[in-house]
Amino acid sequence: MLVHFHLVMASSLYVLILAGGSGERFWPLSRKTKPKQLLALFSEQTLLGQTLQRLEGLVPPQNILILTNSDQEKEVRATCGRLPPENIVAEPAKRDTAAAVALATGWVALRDPDATMIVLPADHLIQDEAGFHRTLRTAAAAAEKTGDLVTIGLQPTWACPGLGYIELGKKLDFDPGAPAVHEVLRFREKPAPELAESFLKQGNFRWNAGMFIWTLPSILDAFDKYTPELSEFIGQIRQSPDMGKILAERFPKLPKISVDYAIMERAARVLVVEAAFDWDDVGSWTAVAKYLRQDEGGNASNMALTQIDAANNIVFSSRKTNISLLGAKNLIIVQTDDALLVCDREEAEKIKALVGKVPEELR
Repeated sequence: MLVHFHLVMASSLYVLILAGGSGERFWPLSRKTKPKQLLALFSEQTLLGQTLQRLEGLVPPQNILILTNSDQEKEVRATCGRLPPENIVAEPAKRDTAAAVALATGWVALRDPDATMIVLPADHLIQDEAGFHRTLRTAAAAAEKTGDLVTIGLQPTWACPGLGYIELGKKLDFDPGAPAVHEVLRFREKPAPELAESFLKQGNFRWNAGMFIWTLPSILDAFDKYTPELSEFIGQIRQSPDMGKILAERFPKLPKISVDYAIMERAARVLVVEAAFDWDDVGSWTAVAKYLRQDEGGNASNMALTQIDAANNIVFSSRKTNISLLGAKNLIIVQTDDALLVCDREEAEKIKALVGKVPEELR
């Protein structure tokens, strides 16, 4: 039998945007106070700004909560001027995503205990806004209809060993015009390269991008079953007249665990909606390259470039300047007002280690 879902009303939808991060992979452009989501890598807008823009027409600004940290709070507030100031919260300590989701669950429960909640990262690149809305509306409707926890699965484009995977189970009979919905057979953590290749060949695996959708009653029940300590914290938020006080006193003591481990991998049944949109987590300078202008030598840059016999370089400058390359190959060159990175393209993953060695004022 075909199940027809009603569209979720925007007023009953709430969104948690996770906007923390350490700002290391994109050094020297990124810093502790300005990690990836606060960078304008692909347009004049930051990735966080693009995430907010993507939510227009799906959820009203007053229903969006952003969690960040004290290092980045000032920049986040400057980016999110359209949101009510109280909707931006700086976590007092790093406690991973389960604690962040618990905090947001308590916050949403104070406003609408029957709401549907979406959890999104702040730093992904998604260009198909219509497909994004269609996918999330399907996921929200599935969460409401079934009471199950729901995640989004992305079609892998290569055998990436750095992402988690979702193994698709039984396909459910939902509206044929909507993105496909499956039961999750199991979650598979970051696999070895050979295993990732086998996942790609099998065809029934999707990337796990850390997007979650559930109703408040369902996630409250899951916290109660699987993480009583976080469930107690949610109860304290709901009962206290001073959320800031509870946050300062209790949050730093919460268990440091991801929502994947704490809830999703332990739940009796989880559904996955296949994404009907493009996606890139742009996790490094090498991932950014394909979105920059390219010359005949395969050099990618965001500014004017002069070159002779230079090939396969990535050049990014935050200054209005011309960079000239002579015989340079396979380099990453990033220029800011106070720092310059010159890196072998194959060593991009080690930039995080380099940041630990630069002067403190440049981190």
